[in-house]
Amino acid sequence: MGNSFVQHPPPLPPPLPLPSLPPSFPFPFLPPIMSGSAGFDRHITVFSPEGRLYQVEYAFKAINSSNITCLGVVGQDSAVFVSQKKIPDKLLDPKSISYIFQISPSVGMLATGSIADGRSLAIRARSEAAEFKYKYGYEMPVDTITKRMANLAQVYTQRAYMRPMGVSLLFIGVDDELGPLLLKTDPAGYFASAQAASTGPKQQEVGTALERAFKKRTKDGDRDEDGKRKLLVEGDWTKVVEFAITTLGNTLSTEFRKNDLEIGVATKGGFRVLSVDEIDERLVSIAEQD
Repeated sequence: MGNSFVQHPPPLPPPLPLPSLPPSFPFPFLPPIMSGSAGFDRHITVFSPEGRLYQVEYAFKAINSSNITCLGVVGQDSAVFVSQKKIPDKLLDPKSISYIFQISPSVGMLATGSIADGRSLAIRARSEAAEFKYKYGYEMPVDTITKRMANLAQVYTQRAYMRPMGVSLLFIGVDDELGPLLLKTDPAGYFASAQAASTGPKQQEVGTALERAFKKRTKDGDRDEDGKRKLLVEGDWTKVVEFAITTLGNTLSTEFRKNDLEIGVATKGGFRVLSVDEIDERLVSIAEQD
């Protein structure tokens, strides 16, 4: 008779404790959640509890880091923008440094902030304008270009694959239906049309000076005899340029020389950048008026 004794297997060892999992489990590719602004300022697309996008705010600070203030003004039949021009090194060729870009024969763009970001956006704007003309057979209007670039800037605040551009843009052009236009965009994707606008570290001071000038112009009403809204400046593009230079110089307490400025002018004939000699003519005219 065989042995009926049954051997039972030894008891199993106690289970090992589970490792501590990061807060981002089961998505290990996400960074751990951090408290306070120190965590949210590392994300491009995540709002803080206060409703702020820190990376967009940092992009606005990058605009002022260039220490260049710009001004755009609309006239009766033209639109102009004026920018300070600073050469960081005397060994550099001044002609190779510019913040003004021609987007199409009729549209100009002025970038304030990171010049590299501005150049990248100028290339994209030129591509958009060329594609529009190829598709529709006529030049892309200045307001359409501005809206497109603002939409792209807003997309950069939604997706993490592209950081916001540290640059603010001014666009000028003369529309066949709307006349002279000045439009402004920022890294958040905001854009608007204005009679006058400023960008850069002193934009608030320049804006205050423009508001005072507009109040002086409209003290008897904001409409002229024909019922049209009054403009800041009456006259041709030369008067608009001189007004812009004077306003910028008075606000910054600076007497500009011909190499200290960059000026773009948009008229019915198209957009162009003034030469150094043309800028000198406007400065001489301002000095004679004083």
